[in-house]
Amino acid sequence: MVYDRVLADRIRELLGGEEGLGEHAMFGGLAFLVCGNMAVAASGQGGLMVRVPPQDCDELTGSHVRPMVMRGREMRGWLRVDAEAVRSAKALERWVSRGVAFARSLPAKAGHG
Repeated sequence: MVYDRVLADRIRELLGGEEGLGEHAMFGGLAFLVCGNMAVAASGQGGLMVRVPPQDCDELTGSHVRPMVMRGREMRGWLRVDAEAVRSAKALERWVSRGVAFARSLPAKAGHG
C-alpha cells in the first residue's frame, strides 16, 4: 500500500516552520524527521506512525491506536494511529506535536544539529 499523500501534505503543513525538519521514505511510508530523529510518518499501511516515549505507550493505546509491530515484535516507543483517529485537524496536530516533542528530546543525529 502506498502512503496517503493527502495525510503527508497535512503533516507537512503542520511542520512547515519546524527547525531541522527532514523527510525520508521509509517503512513504505513518508517519515518526517526532526534533527535526524523520526517523529511521525504517513504510514504505507495507512494512518500514522508516531514516535512516543516508550513509557507512554500503554496509556496511549486504545481505540484506533495500537503498538507498532515489525516482524512479529512490538516496537516500544512507536504507535500506529488509524486514519479515523486523525481525520480532524486538531487530532492530527495532537499526534504530530507529540511525535515532534519526543524527537526533539533525543540527541540530534550527526549532521542534523
